[in-house]
Amino acid sequence: MKNITLDMTKASCFLAEGAVAAFEPKVKAAQEALENGTCPGNDFLGWLHLPSSITPEFLAEIQACADTLRQNCEVVVVAGIGGSYLGARAVIEALSNSFAWLIQDKKNPTIMFAGNNIGEDYLFEMTEYLKDKKFGVINISKSGTTTETALTFRLLKKQCEAQRGKEEAKKVIVAVTDAKKGAARTCADKEGYKSFIIPDNVGGRFSVLTPVGLLPIACAGFDVKQLVAGAQDMEKACGKDVPFAENLAAQYAAVRNGLYQSGKKIEIMVNYQPKLHFFSEWWKQLYGESEGKDGKGIFPASVDFTTDLHSMGQWIQEGERTIFETVISIEEPEKKLLFPNDEENLDGLNFLAGKRVDEVNKMAELGTRLAHVDGGVPNMRISVPKLNEYYIGQLIYFFEIACGISGNLLEVNPFNQPGVEAYKKNMFALLEKPGYEAESKAIKERLAKEK
Repeated sequence: MKNITLDMTKASCFLAEGAVAAFEPKVKAAQEALENGTCPGNDFLGWLHLPSSITPEFLAEIQACADTLRQNCEVVVVAGIGGSYLGARAVIEALSNSFAWLIQDKKNPTIMFAGNNIGEDYLFEMTEYLKDKKFGVINISKSGTTTETALTFRLLKKQCEAQRGKEEAKKVIVAVTDAKKGAARTCADKEGYKSFIIPDNVGGRFSVLTPVGLLPIACAGFDVKQLVAGAQDMEKACGKDVPFAENLAAQYAAVRNGLYQSGKKIEIMVNYQPKLHFFSEWWKQLYGESEGKDGKGIFPASVDFTTDLHSMGQWIQEGERTIFETVISIEEPEKKLLFPNDEENLDGLNFLAGKRVDEVNKMAELGTRLAHVDGGVPNMRISVPKLNEYYIGQLIYFFEIACGISGNLLEVNPFNQPGVEAYKKNMFALLEKPGYEAESKAIKERLAKEK
């Protein structure tokens, strides 16, 4: 099978001659630091060779659990936040029928995502929707105390037990959590839930190829073997001994860092397929949480074209020239639809009659890239043969390894997220959580002075 490809010609032309090649020794050192475990955050490198370590037996266990949920549930609710849900949602949304929610597919359960916000209306409406449904829950949390997820799981656990009875509920509640410690592990052991382990050395945003992502994806009816196979092949294609000129991840990391050093501070992930919206959301967390620290980092943004050409297109074409784009282009769509002829031709579009809709989309893509390059926006293009499990697996590992290399080039720790804790401390202080008495007093005094 073909691999994804990278065209960086319309980005490297914005850099000085030889600038990309000059990154080769730096990229090599950055990748070797990952391989040798000498980089910051080296206790979170379990993702690096995760694809090649996944066994058929492990995937069979994942599939067996997924089959149990599929056979016993109309709806499976995935409770998790950040990396505990974005990877799974990215893959499921990319592969699902765009109108799956309306069609109510009888072959596959509806997959819902919760535990990623504290919206009271959202949670109320979710519990109302589930009232007459046979539903199960996949609770994904290493600690079991993350506020958004823990609050949601408490609601779902009570409702599932009330609707199905406690014993039957145990069969359709699954925990994906720490091996030994934490509230979610304690609950799973006490209740007798089927559970899977989140490896200690794999951070949330790198966890889509662990049970965190694989179990929900299998529940949705997709082929996790092919997903893993794609990641395995990309692991080989981006290995440390692959020459720079052939290593897509190394080149991508080099070009984006070269652009960053030249003043391009924002990277916009572009897609021309609505199904890829949540893939961009996963990518934004991966790069934003990995690189945005120590006063550094490329800001990751995303747009859905051609939709956003009618909103953000003006800014991208003529706004501040601090941006570059990375386009994910799908070579061949799954379905075929021809543009019809119309006798009256009031819209003047008969010149498109008989053409595939995708041809129109591809010309919009090419035309936009040319216009944006002319407008001073560097463009990289990642070409994907088809939107299926295998190639999404390739994309996942490609972006992960490139992120690790890029973080090392920036000289930050790509695997921690200390800034995420700041809002939590303030929230707990404001809610007067036990143990936060001093912080509660301090924040109340601060707010009183600001009135």
